[in-house]
Amino acid sequence: MSGPRPASLTLSERQRSLLEHLGRCQAVSVRLARRVAVLLALADDPCLERVASGLRLTRVSVRLWRDRWLDAAGRLRAAEAGGRSDPELLGLIEAALDDAPRPGGPATFSPEQIVGIVAVACEPPEKSGRPISHWTARELADEAKRRKIVSDISPRTVSRFLKTGRSPAPSQPLLAQRQPG
Repeated sequence: MSGPRPASLTLSERQRSLLEHLGRCQAVSVRLARRVAVLLALADDPCLERVASGLRLTRVSVRLWRDRWLDAAGRLRAAEAGGRSDPELLGLIEAALDDAPRPGGPATFSPEQIVGIVAVACEPPEKSGRPISHWTARELADEAKRRKIVSDISPRTVSRFLKTGRSPAPSQPLLAQRQPG
């Protein structure tokens, strides 16, 4: 018993030529080269199972990139018919084979804000007029808001910033220590 006929992937001569160029180019990522190999193999043989086996991938991966190409095929044909140059068409092909955006929201704090908070943590608390000997996450959060480094931040977030990038047992404490005398 045979299943449904696989969706065929048809490449124009120009698309095939550009894909082959991408596949040979040493400057492309391994991921992009693998996706190009999938498309070229599917153009020769539409059977997902055989292509997946030949490239040592899963059928799901092969199907994903076939479907992505089929979704972009209309735009690529229109660009080709519109007389786009090879570099422009190559850019469209690379965009079609690029990773999809990952879920999640944008970062809440910029790298500059994080560095500013860490810089405050490296200063002695007395410099900020605080009557304490050591910074706490709450004190640092208040000081970052007071200095307008951030409009709002929780002590927990400050703690996370100070913990990243450190070894489990740092040789020097990150927070400023009170100097004797």
